Amino acid sequence: MPKITINQVEYHYTDTQEGAETIFFAHGLLWSGFMFHKQEAFLKDRYRIITYDHRGQGKTSSPESGYDMDTLFEDAVKLIETLCPNQKIHFAGLSMGGFVGMRVAARRPDLLKSLILLETSSDAEAQENVGKYRTLNFVMKWIGAWAVVSKVMPIMFGQKFLNDSTRSDERKVWEEQMKLGKSPGINRAVTGVIERKSIFEEIVKIKTPTLILVGTQDVATPSAKAERIHSQISGSQLVHIEGGGHTSSI
Repeated sequence: MPKITINQVEYHYTDTQEGAETIFFAHGLLWSGFMFHKQEAFLKDRYRIITYDHRGQGKTSSPESGYDMDTLFEDAVKLIETLCPNQKIHFAGLSMGGFVGMRVAARRPDLLKSLILLETSSDAEAQENVGKYRTLNFVMKWIGAWAVVSKVMPIMFGQKFLNDSTRSDERKVWEEQMKLGKSPGINRAVTGVIERKSIFEEIVKIKTPTLILVGTQDVATPSAKAERIHSQISGSQLVHIEGGGHTSSI
């Protein structure tokens, strides 16, 4: 699988290469570009599909610093400019990927043809979540990601998916994907998300055609977060995914 050095970080990415237009997928915290494997399979006969793994996650290397959203924005810009020169792309970001996508759309609109935001927020992390997430991060660091799977699955997925008896094998796949997260990179990535700054005031600058998607069972970034983004981006479209949880790409 291809890798590319961006800002002194070895980034892992996938690229279907074929397609007149390109969709660039940015994943959510604790996962990797694999979370969009269904979208890639469905769309690759019509679009060029690129996915990439953020710093410290998936198969991308884990530098000591650079996990704040502004640095991840700079990395994304360099990736787009390098892999898609002289071409505007469709940027689709889920949760953490959405944090990055909003910054790209607000600051480098020349790179984008459209913006797709899934299960994300323009606000800083809610204070009531910070302590809980720091505790989970501490456990992952000193024991391992396996130790928090049972606590994190209900945050990442909706009850519709978690209670569907026909999808038990698929749940096991995602449990195993979560266990692949390794310290210290994953811990640095979690800290970057917890400590992120609000971008709500800045996204009013976004003029790129924007689609906002949110699952009705998302407990991490519920509908109110999506509605705030929708209110701030002129001309944006908001769509609810019935029964969808935070990892709505499934």
